[in-house]
Amino acid sequence: MSPSRRNGTEETVPRVPIDRIGSRVLQDLVELIVTGEMAEGDFLPPEQALCDEFGVSRTVIRESVKRMQEKGLVVVAQGRGTQVRSYHEWNVLDPLVFDALVRHDESLGVLDEVSVVRASLEGVMASEVAHAHRADDIEQIESHLEQMRTMTSDNAAFLEADLQFHLAVMAASRNQIAGTIARSLFVRARQSSRWDGNGPVDAVRLTLEEHERVFACIEAGDHEAARVAMEEHILGSWRRRRLPDGAHHLSP
Repeated sequence: MSPSRRNGTEETVPRVPIDRIGSRVLQDLVELIVTGEMAEGDFLPPEQALCDEFGVSRTVIRESVKRMQEKGLVVVAQGRGTQVRSYHEWNVLDPLVFDALVRHDESLGVLDEVSVVRASLEGVMASEVAHAHRADDIEQIESHLEQMRTMTSDNAAFLEADLQFHLAVMAASRNQIAGTIARSLFVRARQSSRWDGNGPVDAVRLTLEEHERVFACIEAGDHEAARVAMEEHILGSWRRRRLPDGAHHLSP
């Protein structure tokens, strides 16, 4: 606890936990790099200068730099300082990095790329499930589809059932690498309001129809049709929701 004075009297002010301070410093430093204010090849200011700028201890700065290294944003060059790395070295699936990329991407190119990658990965996984699946896989996927059918008037519940449908297809594919990447992209993208974008009046109907088509192809064992149906659903859904470049939201 640290004391402060107000109206001539001393009162106790709780000290902010160092982890919360560190999180704020880390977020600010990530923003500087993601926005390009600090470009590839630039060096971070000296440690003491960062301490002075953020009003924190050397311990906080060192921990923040360490975490930035783990995210692939910087490299510590012995005797030279901390240098910003190329975008291609960043861990773009890291929640903090991904969130900053989406928030500062006026062209929505990041979310465009997310949709393309998701469509490709989930298309492959849907094909794998159609090609070889167990009866309990089909039952699990269909149970989430049935929830979507019954939740068309409850948007939050419908979206949750939608998510679970996709996760069930990923799990049934037994493709752990593709599933992990696609799940990370799907879950993190959904946390951005820009992912929700524009809300077409027929979005629920179209989304349900597309999921029905994916399921029908999987159940029929038509692996090529299942791949195409999943890809068309993911890309089509994003095209329907996508805001104009530079927009953050549209009024309903």
